[in-house]
Amino acid sequence: MIIPAARGGFCLYFYFIRGSSNGRTAGFGPVDRGSIPCPRANMTSHEIRKKYLEFFQSKGHTIIPSASLLPVNDPSTLFISSGMQPLIPYLLGEKHPGGKRLADSQKSFRCEDIEEVGDRRHSTFFEMLGNWSLGDYFKEEQLPWIYEFLTNELKFDPQQFYVSVFRGNKKIGVARDTKSARIWQEIFSQAGIKAKTVDHSERDGTRGGRIFYYPETKNWWSRSGTPDNMPVGEIGGPDSEVFYDLGAEFKLHENSSWRDQPCHINCDCGRFIEIGNSVFIEFEKTESGFKPLKQQNVDFGGGLERMAMIAQKQNSIYKTDLYINLLNKISQLVDGKKYHENMKPFEIIADHLKAATFIMGDDRGVAPANVDQGYLVRRLIRRAIRCGRELGITASPWTAEIARIVIKDYESAYPELKRHANFITDELDKEEKKFMITLAKGESMIKGGKLNGEAAFNLFQTYGYPLELTEEIAGERGITLSRDFPLEFKKAMAKHQALSRTASAGKFKGGLADSSEETKKLHTAAHLLLAALRQVLGDHVTQKGSNITAQRLRFDFSHKEKLTDEQKKSVTDLVNRAIQAGYEIKCGEMSLAKAKSCGAMGVFEDKYGGQVKVYTIGNPSTSSEPPFSREICGGPHADNTADLGKFKIIKETSSSAGVRRIKAVLE
Repeated sequence: MIIPAARGGFCLYFYFIRGSSNGRTAGFGPVDRGSIPCPRANMTSHEIRKKYLEFFQSKGHTIIPSASLLPVNDPSTLFISSGMQPLIPYLLGEKHPGGKRLADSQKSFRCEDIEEVGDRRHSTFFEMLGNWSLGDYFKEEQLPWIYEFLTNELKFDPQQFYVSVFRGNKKIGVARDTKSARIWQEIFSQAGIKAKTVDHSERDGTRGGRIFYYPETKNWWSRSGTPDNMPVGEIGGPDSEVFYDLGAEFKLHENSSWRDQPCHINCDCGRFIEIGNSVFIEFEKTESGFKPLKQQNVDFGGGLERMAMIAQKQNSIYKTDLYINLLNKISQLVDGKKYHENMKPFEIIADHLKAATFIMGDDRGVAPANVDQGYLVRRLIRRAIRCGRELGITASPWTAEIARIVIKDYESAYPELKRHANFITDELDKEEKKFMITLAKGESMIKGGKLNGEAAFNLFQTYGYPLELTEEIAGERGITLSRDFPLEFKKAMAKHQALSRTASAGKFKGGLADSSEETKKLHTAAHLLLAALRQVLGDHVTQKGSNITAQRLRFDFSHKEKLTDEQKKSVTDLVNRAIQAGYEIKCGEMSLAKAKSCGAMGVFEDKYGGQVKVYTIGNPSTSSEPPFSREICGGPHADNTADLGKFKIIKETSSSAGVRRIKAVLE
């Protein structure tokens, strides 16, 4: 049945697929007419996000804002890639100001998915709808609630649901999750669905099952992956995933490499798409194995993009309203190329520039650089530019035009994008102009029958070519990479101290190294340093990152120019005067609104929710003057500035565009 889409000049005609695997109308699959798809359902992605938060608010959850994309006090990763990362202390038992039930929509970025972009369901940037129980409810409440939200609020067809649970592993001492399986059987039974449980083997397909037991390679979640990969001290546990059946057509479409492979709900053919995962975080890895945590936690994560894909009856996340405006703009920029004939480069541009916009537009955002998070930003932008060049985009510069659409589409949910709009567009313009000058030169050097890692490093050093881009171009041109290509690249990089630390041992890690007394003192000194920098340089100065050990502090802050010797002396003197004053460090818990009204600095305020901890240095009650420092922070700190010693700046350098870095010690 052909139905005309009723929006804008770039919409398509759509049809409903008949004859899906269960005989029902699947309702997916746009007919490509050479233009951009137009979502045809009534529910927008913003409405889905709103419904989710309101649903869990009705279940007694406190709605907390998304945390920063750049981790705070977590040196294990460059970006936040899941909703649970900012909540680790609370999953371990620390009291959260918002209580024991929390929900949010978390900005997330996974660089490991960069090569998967273009397969209809993966993206580097995504939003994770999450709800947590911090030692409150558990499986009995969580699984029925998720089912209720998906069926009652989003109106998804339960006949299309399939779920997975943990098979158990005697080696690690964690039993089969029969409890979750029984709960799911009861849920399906109430919907009139007979739910057969199957101990899944990838060799035998679905076998008519509805509930599938999978091993820890599929149904165990921690930040580090499987139990074998988890370091001592890491927390995790079994999970239960919900999949939606898009129909057999999605396995058999076109020249699918999965056409002749056994199909099961957790395979990669595209027929079954995961839309939510309830993780039961109840274990901690120790030297002697896994031990139960003091509290049983629930951590649910559901991809907004995938929910929108199903709600809007599309067969790709890129055909939803979360990408439609970006694809429309790209179609205007390209030289006669059609989206349906060039899906992968269109989607790479849309995804990569959206991700770069969110990373740069974060309150802790970074500019393109050759190190750490900035390296990933540069890689995303330059890969998008190259795809644009291949599609025939001649406008220059053009990447900022895409960013402006991202900002407009998301500013109501993430207002920080609008606050940092000028920074985003300025950095994109600079990066694009810089890369276009060197792109042709670098491409001319990728030639011949074989390429080694040292040559790839020279491209990186000379032209700013990310290693992955060199590998991509070599693959397109049939150039063989040497056997030790990655190792050769790393060895060449190790000879140059100022180059990317993402591939070397000198990687700059953010946050506190430990909770020792010396680290607490330097953490407190970092508060004094920020206050002094703002007094000397101006109120534009904000914290952009820190790394604090027991020996020294490294502090990144927003400022475009190198500090003069006079400015460094003024900052040092201010910090030392505050130390000599013997100020008591006081901690108070208050609402976020009150913290803002009393002038507390809060670069990381979005991780805490409605109630926040505010550390005040210098007691305003004894003077009409404001305190020396007042910041929203999670601690830990010294008790009195007199305990700190003498503050000394060792070095002041550039960290990235518009960001300076100070290295300092206490003597």
